[in-house]
Amino acid sequence: QVQLVESGGGLVQAGGSLTLTCAASGGTFSRYTMGWFRQAPGKEREFVAAIIWSTVTTYYADSVKGRFTISRDNAEKTMYLQMNSLKPEDTAVYYCAADLTGTLYYTSSYRSWGQGTQVTVSS
Repeated sequence: QVQLVESGGGLVQAGGSLTLTCAASGGTFSRYTMGWFRQAPGKEREFVAAIIWSTVTTYYADSVKGRFTISRDNAEKTMYLQMNSLKPEDTAVYYCAADLTGTLYYTSSYRSWGQGTQVTVSS
């Protein structure tokens, strides 16, 4: 069974930075594409960024483009999300997703999910 664990969340003031880490273990799911999603209180889970493992091709939601950077460490089997210039609207639980079965923008396309890590940005 695949387990994904996010870490690195916390409280930061607007304009600050955080880096999230996603580590995978215990399974043989595909790492071809992995993604980050987030869910704010009262809202649906939304796409943030994704990365194609082999080519390091990246994709970003318009809301984070230019501020967030997704990356991966193949040797360590980890994925990162560097978040800069954080805004209060970035406040959400951030989830790591893997085992893609469809289009990378959709929550329903991923079969494996982490437990989430809370990111809170104060104004």
